[in-house]
Amino acid sequence: MWQEYLFPASVQEALEMLVSYKGEARIVAGGTDLILELKEGKRRVKALVDITRIPGLDEIELKEGMIVLGAGVTHRQAWESSLVRERAAVLAEACHAIGSPQIRNVGTIVGNVVNAQPAADAAIALTALGAELEVADLDGRRWIPIGELYEGPGRSKVDPTHQMVTAVRFPALRPGQGSAFERLAKRRALALPILNTAVVVGLEGDDRAFAEARIALGPVAPTPFRARRAEKALHGASIGEGSIAKAAEIASREAKPRTSLLRASEEYRREMIKVLVRRALRRALEEAQGR
Repeated sequence: MWQEYLFPASVQEALEMLVSYKGEARIVAGGTDLILELKEGKRRVKALVDITRIPGLDEIELKEGMIVLGAGVTHRQAWESSLVRERAAVLAEACHAIGSPQIRNVGTIVGNVVNAQPAADAAIALTALGAELEVADLDGRRWIPIGELYEGPGRSKVDPTHQMVTAVRFPALRPGQGSAFERLAKRRALALPILNTAVVVGLEGDDRAFAEARIALGPVAPTPFRARRAEKALHGASIGEGSIAKAAEIASREAKPRTSLLRASEEYRREMIKVLVRRALRRALEEAQGR
């Protein structure tokens, strides 16, 4: 277990603490994954750097058309935020699907991303929203698209020995856009998803055609997966069950699910991708048409 538990007052101080321990310190906020890994001996550190007392990291704001969430924002905060519910419903729904109330109360959205699991609910929603994350080190800060932060299952490109994510941002949905999240699991709480999907759609031509679509799926690849061929098929397509069914079929074919003892057979999961994508697209359309 760790020997020291530190409370920095700023991002700069947190980064200096990380560097001073030369690879033997880690950032902690909710700690719902990290603390378990430490207890089980999967990770070893000398110090934990708790960022929950850094001012501003628990805020949700709208800035120049972008929703910005600090690194300390919890799943519960996102679910309860009127801004997120109204302008990024897919993320609110995903956060509400995670774990139990106790986990949602302390677990953070940024932690869900940097843990780098391909089925992480909030990460799938953020992928569909086209999110970017602000990565900080002692040399400065830069915004990186969420899809570029993954190396593989459980492997993030954010180096925890000297970097931290300070915020996540994405465009707030506008009139004519809608979103939805769907999830398949063995039970309704405290279960990893067999599949999940998040979609964002935009309409054009008096709501008669798709102007855009983003479809994110998990876990059907080593990282959160964008069904880009299905998205392309929807671009400019007329709104109707035929277009939705075609996109769902394409998404099922281009995904790469594998047979798993925990998550069922490849064949079953391909069929369920069709079901989830159809459901999510229908609900996203309803929201877009109602804006």
